[in-house]
Amino acid sequence: MSRPPSPPPELPGFRYLEPLGTGGFADVFLYEQQMPRREVAVKVLLADRLTGGAAQEFADEANVMAMLSTHPAIVTIYQAGVAGDGRPYLVMEYCPRPNLQLRARKETFSVAEALRVGVQVAGAVETAHRAGVLHRDIKPANILVTAYNRPALTDFGIASTTGATSEAAGMSIPWSPPESFAEPPRSGPRTDVWALGATLFTLLAGRSPFERPGERNSSADLIERIERAAVPSLNRPDAPDSLQRVLDRAMAKNPDDRYPSAVAFARALQKVQIELSHSVTPIDIVDDHPPAEDLDDDNDGLTRVREIVSIDPDAAALTRPSATTERKPSSPVGPAVPRFDPPPPSAPDEATQIRTSSAPPDPAPSTADDRTIARPPTVVAPQPAPSPVPAEPAAATAAARPARKGLWIGLSAAAAVVVVIGAFIGVNTLAAGIDSTPVASPTAEPQDVVTDFVPKVAELTGTRQGEQTVFTWVNRDPQDGDTFIWNVVDVSGAVDTQQSANAVAQVPASSGTTCIDVMLRREDGRVSEPVRGCVDG
Repeated sequence: MSRPPSPPPELPGFRYLEPLGTGGFADVFLYEQQMPRREVAVKVLLADRLTGGAAQEFADEANVMAMLSTHPAIVTIYQAGVAGDGRPYLVMEYCPRPNLQLRARKETFSVAEALRVGVQVAGAVETAHRAGVLHRDIKPANILVTAYNRPALTDFGIASTTGATSEAAGMSIPWSPPESFAEPPRSGPRTDVWALGATLFTLLAGRSPFERPGERNSSADLIERIERAAVPSLNRPDAPDSLQRVLDRAMAKNPDDRYPSAVAFARALQKVQIELSHSVTPIDIVDDHPPAEDLDDDNDGLTRVREIVSIDPDAAALTRPSATTERKPSSPVGPAVPRFDPPPPSAPDEATQIRTSSAPPDPAPSTADDRTIARPPTVVAPQPAPSPVPAEPAAATAAARPARKGLWIGLSAAAAVVVVIGAFIGVNTLAAGIDSTPVASPTAEPQDVVTDFVPKVAELTGTRQGEQTVFTWVNRDPQDGDTFIWNVVDVSGAVDTQQSANAVAQVPASSGTTCIDVMLRREDGRVSEPVRGCVDG
């Protein structure tokens, strides 16, 4: 049975609210910070742990988390101190959602969400490794969930330097690799890679990798299977074989056979996302000093959203772009075509201008004033009968006409020269016996380049039937092995994928609108675009 929590300490500037959890070394309480006002989680070392090295380990944890807590997938540390009763404490970001262990016990994760969490946490572990820190206790219970549904790695209480190879005390058995039980125990970056793989397996299977339902699962049984048994199959129809291979390599018995780094493991998960046509989750890594290229990374350059690198101290240093550098948009194909605007027309001669009832089109706006001023149309009044014109304006009009007449004469002469030259070329062509009739070039038959197209389902409708909402749809091009993948649309963004051989889905009815997305899946793994159907409550 779990023990009751210890008394919460009095902390200046904080108001105690309720207990959050208990552990072997510390308790966690919910407090309200007064300035700035917010809810925070306060981790307090137990009074009976003040002797020995526990206090120093607690201080070391505070320093490690403070160094790494700017990472989006690591719990943020706000401050640390010693309470009036002598117990050290840490003030941390409050993550209100259940940790991944509690959630995995109630429900298995969808493949899409498990891959997203795996990539994000792997980025946090890689960041710790690059700072010279091993976590050594990665497991679902140590991954909290923020209010924005992002994972946050915590509990660096037994963290050590990446150079440590002979200390592995404190690791949780179900997620520990074989070398943790050796004599002496060993640990390194690939030890954390094993724990990452075991954690992802737990989210997908609902149990730790070597836990067997209906059998004895004592510590000795788990250690024996970890050291000798093969990684079990996920046995999920929506999990591709490539995901199983990623987990098999991450949890290889020999550390040299695993992924060489946490970022290499994250890249492998990104490749599975691409295979499943999921959105590729970015890997968040701070890259202040470009490290050497990892020669055993299996990176083909197709799986990254951000430029990232991995660590190999023995490889030659290669300069790579920073992880935080945004890609610049590609330059347009071909040379840039300048834009030439026609010169503005010269002011017309008012004495010779004949006005019509058609308003001239407004020029394209070029300034903010042009865009905001409404130009009224030109209104032309009926022209009165001509009246006698004074001699002086008539002389001005007569002076203007010869210049305009000369212009038209020049243009007519140029057109005549073009016609004569064209006629001369045509006569010579006919005289030479050359057929100038254009010949239509043969056109190739159009080719269907989309040979792997999968049609979408049709006629997706739903009806409310008691406590259930039943959706049905039609497969207009049925083939052997066709199945359907569907999931309820959740406003939180969570995706719980279901697979069915029948064109029907039943989901619990809600008071609001219930929506599902449905995709057609061929036997060879190709999937159609999703179709969404909704039913109002």
